[in-house]
Amino acid sequence: MEALAFDLVAYRQDRKRKELREELHRKLDQLLDELEDEMKDEEGISGLSELILQKREELTSSIACEMIKERYGDYLDQRVAICRNCGDQVYSMGKRIRVIQTMVGQIRLERPYFYCRRCKKGFYPLDEALGLSEGKAQYDLQRRMGKLAKELPYSVAEELFEDLTGVRISDRKMHEVTNEIGEGLSVLDVAPSREEILEKVEEASKGKGWRPILVLGIDGVMVPTRPEDAKKKRRGRKKVRAKRGKWKGEWREAKGFRFYLVYGDRIEPVMCWYQIQSNDDLSESLRQVKEAGLIPEDKVRLCVIGDGIGWIWDCVEEIFPKAKQILDYYHLSRYLHEVAQARYKDDPERGQHWIEATLARLFCGEVEGVIWGLARMKKEDERAKEAIEKCLRYLKRHKERVDYGSAKKGGYPIGSGGIESANRFLCQSRLKRSGAWWYRENANRMLALRSAGYNGTFDRVFKRYVEACRCSSREDTTKM
Repeated sequence: MEALAFDLVAYRQDRKRKELREELHRKLDQLLDELEDEMKDEEGISGLSELILQKREELTSSIACEMIKERYGDYLDQRVAICRNCGDQVYSMGKRIRVIQTMVGQIRLERPYFYCRRCKKGFYPLDEALGLSEGKAQYDLQRRMGKLAKELPYSVAEELFEDLTGVRISDRKMHEVTNEIGEGLSVLDVAPSREEILEKVEEASKGKGWRPILVLGIDGVMVPTRPEDAKKKRRGRKKVRAKRGKWKGEWREAKGFRFYLVYGDRIEPVMCWYQIQSNDDLSESLRQVKEAGLIPEDKVRLCVIGDGIGWIWDCVEEIFPKAKQILDYYHLSRYLHEVAQARYKDDPERGQHWIEATLARLFCGEVEGVIWGLARMKKEDERAKEAIEKCLRYLKRHKERVDYGSAKKGGYPIGSGGIESANRFLCQSRLKRSGAWWYRENANRMLALRSAGYNGTFDRVFKRYVEACRCSSREDTTKM
């Protein structure tokens, strides 16, 4: 009897599989017949390609529907279910229709609905089994929406998304989904794992007898932000948001850091993190990275490059006290040029000679000599006095970080181009668009997603978002 029952189950499964294939073949034949008729008026590969793409969604959505019927047939015909909250047995109250949008097209689901009278909560077992999102757009669409919107303005992303996928998603929906994906992300959420970083370090170490150089750059860039009161409603019958002319934007600093490996002529990205945040917030993020053990300090030569801002070096000395500290060469040279322009304004050629000689002395380690010469330089007017004293204070404060000759011999970079370029491609290229003004929380979500894209962890971040959505949905069901 057991063998007979087993054979009957296998027979039914085999029959369902055959029926599925027959139905899909029928729909494919129908689609090919339609294509043959419409192709008569098309010429060239472009026309044929566009025509096939237009018909593709019809076929792929049909395949998805039939496969759902075959794999989840028990849910489609389910009459009795157990309430996950109270454990009571509940009966189907009929079928309800839901249309969802996926990368393969629209899928129409007609599934049974269950309502628990004790919990006063309805649910669809098929929706849970398929892992559907709450809205119409499913997670496969949302993932691609987030990846595109983090690179392009929402209106442009909307246009390109429809052009590339054939699926129309409004720019408002793009905005909502992107903010939801980026909500609540911390530096450790977007950072690569220690194993991933070690793999890059080992690749940079191959064939070399010394440890590779890992550079930490810290800097900030100004981004345009909206004030919170721009969210308020204005007076009148039409209660809409305040018009652009009613609020004044503010430029705020997005502070961040970037780790990257340097070997030969190559720069290998490792990790970055940007937010509109305070100095203490950035320091805390760096501390979290260190305490999580993400930076293998015993396997690299860690160096930090920065300008003369005091809080950067205070942060570095506290968190990475053993790191080699290098003052950005180009920031220092700017101070020297200001001195030359003020002191030798009547003789630019002499000023250029002084700059070249001073930089050569700095490369030879003669920092004290340069400081001595600046202190005794003749101050012809107030402008020259101010420039010289400013340069003197700068050099005295950072003289231990001005060791360019030995840094170059050791293979260390002496310029902050790595973090400056991160300012441009991570912050400015997306946030500093013409006419763009951001609420702080939205800007930080976007910066977090762009950091995740740089770190190669966007898919991991999106998986976290999906799990959070499903967990929230389960909690809502339990609370009822």
